[in-house]
Amino acid sequence: MTTVFIISAPSGSGKSTLVARLLANVPGLMFSVSYTTRRLRGHEEDGVSYKFVSRQDFEAMIARGEFLEWAEVFGNYYGTHCSALVRARAQGKDLVLDIDVQGALQLKGRIPEAEAVSIFILAPSRQILEQRLRARCEDQDDVIERRLRDAAEEIRNYKAYDYVLVNRDLAESDLVLSGIVRAERVRRIRIEEQIRPILETFRV
Repeated sequence: MTTVFIISAPSGSGKSTLVARLLANVPGLMFSVSYTTRRLRGHEEDGVSYKFVSRQDFEAMIARGEFLEWAEVFGNYYGTHCSALVRARAQGKDLVLDIDVQGALQLKGRIPEAEAVSIFILAPSRQILEQRLRARCEDQDDVIERRLRDAAEEIRNYKAYDYVLVNRDLAESDLVLSGIVRAERVRRIRIEEQIRPILETFRV
């Protein structure tokens, strides 16, 4: 069974770095590259960071029901294509989604509870989050203020998640996130892939 690991966080919480480390350190994971209508930034590559499409194309895909989840954030669409889950199942891998709170809530309504694990990552304080946002040197002051306001709203949804990870220290958070994924795998496969073969050995 493919498990879908849904990872959300306010901008600047360190989610992308933690997800990258998770994918590098834990085998058997597939990352879903989201579709977006926003413009490509800096060193981003189409098909690696995101799949960049026009607003018209994205809306056509919505109309055809091609997304597991989608949301409009800061005036741009973001979405997870259904094919990502199909590919993960075909390859026997677990799927990692880096999506916002809107998308996570949609997805939890579409995927059986037994197949989804949701993790919310946040900075230890507003001040630290603001420092991280400014250190990225990507946004103007008005955008940073908007991100901080949105972060407060996103954090209020923490109860909808299975786990909450406060990213105080990158190395520690890396270990905790990997530990969550590994523990969930053990819990979810204990019957099908571990207990039943053992029971078979007790058959007379």
